[in-house]
Amino acid sequence: MIGVIALVAGDIAQTEIPKYLGEIVDGIEDSSLSTERLWVILGIVLAYAGVILVARIVWRLSIFYASRHIEAGLRHDMFEKAERLPVSYYRENKVGKVMAWFTTDIETIGEFFGWGTVMLIDAFFLSVIVIIRMILVDGALTLLAGVPILLIAGWGLLVERFMSQKWEERQKAYDELYDFAQENFTGIRVIKAFVKENKEIHAFAKVAKKNADVNYSFGKISILFDLVIEVIIYMIIAIILGFGGWFVFATVQREPVQIFGSSILLTVGQLVEFTSYFDILIWPMIALGQVIAMRSRSKASLKRITVFLDAPETIKSPDDAIVLENPQGAVKFEHFSFRYPDDGNDEDALNDLTFSIKPGERVGVVGKIGSGKSTLANILLRLYNYEEGKVFIDGIDLMKIDLDSLREAVAYAPQDNFLFSDTIANNIAFSADEVDEDKVIAAAQFADIDSNIKDFPKKYETVSGERGVTLSGGQKQRISLARAYYKHSPILLMDDTVSAVDVKTEETILHNVIEKRQGLTTIVIASRVSTVRHFDKILVLVDGKAEAFGTHDELMETSPAYQKMVYLQQLEAEVQEGGKTWTKMKN
Repeated sequence: MIGVIALVAGDIAQTEIPKYLGEIVDGIEDSSLSTERLWVILGIVLAYAGVILVARIVWRLSIFYASRHIEAGLRHDMFEKAERLPVSYYRENKVGKVMAWFTTDIETIGEFFGWGTVMLIDAFFLSVIVIIRMILVDGALTLLAGVPILLIAGWGLLVERFMSQKWEERQKAYDELYDFAQENFTGIRVIKAFVKENKEIHAFAKVAKKNADVNYSFGKISILFDLVIEVIIYMIIAIILGFGGWFVFATVQREPVQIFGSSILLTVGQLVEFTSYFDILIWPMIALGQVIAMRSRSKASLKRITVFLDAPETIKSPDDAIVLENPQGAVKFEHFSFRYPDDGNDEDALNDLTFSIKPGERVGVVGKIGSGKSTLANILLRLYNYEEGKVFIDGIDLMKIDLDSLREAVAYAPQDNFLFSDTIANNIAFSADEVDEDKVIAAAQFADIDSNIKDFPKKYETVSGERGVTLSGGQKQRISLARAYYKHSPILLMDDTVSAVDVKTEETILHNVIEKRQGLTTIVIASRVSTVRHFDKILVLVDGKAEAFGTHDELMETSPAYQKMVYLQQLEAEVQEGGKTWTKMKN
């Protein structure tokens, strides 16, 4: 509001100056202007100039600060929304597309709230003030100049919708460009390993050309829009100078022009004053055109952002959510079935699953790829919604538990081993607000990564790089496990967390699980039977169904799938051992 008031004050001061210019011209023409009056006029004009200067400083600081504040607030709201949206949302919308909303679309909206506000206020207040003053100078000339001004408004309304559509197409093309670049940079090691740089460059060129073509198309419309407005403005100038010169000449000849029975008397000074008013009016007319174009762009961007902000937050705590207090770690599945939403698959990822885990038990989950092991982890973290009364923690329906307290009760070491571009210490202590160095070292020792970290030049202050790019697969896997252990939750969920480590390291980690997780529930999803054979219970999944649930010895008698896994892995070990023996014999 301060900015708007300052803007209007500056506009009023700006429109006061032309009448003094007209007075000077008329005074010089009829020799009635004294030196004293000239100095007074110059002083008044300088005073108004000072008001304009101060007003412009104030409105720039106020309005642009407000627009940046709005932009920052909107970006903050969007980030909060992004954090609350379910993981399924990011399966349907690529990261590059979302990032485009956070950058170009928000900047477009911020621009409209900044310069758009200035142009809108100027286009309205300055136009109204100037047109009133022009009418006071000469109504007929104002009427002649006013008709083309209406053409600008009509042209703007005609073009706005088309420009909005073109801007939306432009933003979609930018989304594709952003998606392609982001995916390439993330997978740069694969591209280099397969020597596909040229292939990707050519593919990028196609995406970039499409983006350029859409931008050219939008640019042509924008230039045409501005060109038509420029033509109309110079048409008005021609009308003012042509008819105004005629009116002045007729007045000097003492034969004033008669319009609607009224004589038009226009002096040279009044024509200068009128022309000066129109010169002031040129900016509002240009601003009107620009604000229409800017509004069409921001309208399209706001539409995209609104769709994002209105996206349903399907994964959230119920209104009467139960907060887990002092959870013990008991887990129960009772005739549980689950199918991923909107993935086009007609089969259940998990089917009629029934088993119970007691507090403090160590349970392994084994099965072939695609048997539903990772889906089980997603269910325990409640990354998806499902039927109530099927999954329980400490006897409480998981769908009725407060999400924050549920996820505080479960520590998760994911299969993809994602690490943030931060120090190793901060990655391990991610679950805490402050880093406890002793706990960080203890967690690293649990994951058998402490000695590797201490070999790095900066030890625990080593930056892992984006997605842990500077570390090996086994190191990322163990740091991810250390991060989960650091949380010290009553339930630890390890999703294939030792697949990238050697047998000795695996044995050390499993020994630490047994020794340091006593009394706490640990669920280990594994590809190798050897990883879980000494656990209290083992769940065998076959095509999403629980074929068996029991100890290793029990499964060797009751589970054909488990028996086959054991046999194949023993055979693999024998083949590997035989290969080593043959190599030694050759040497």
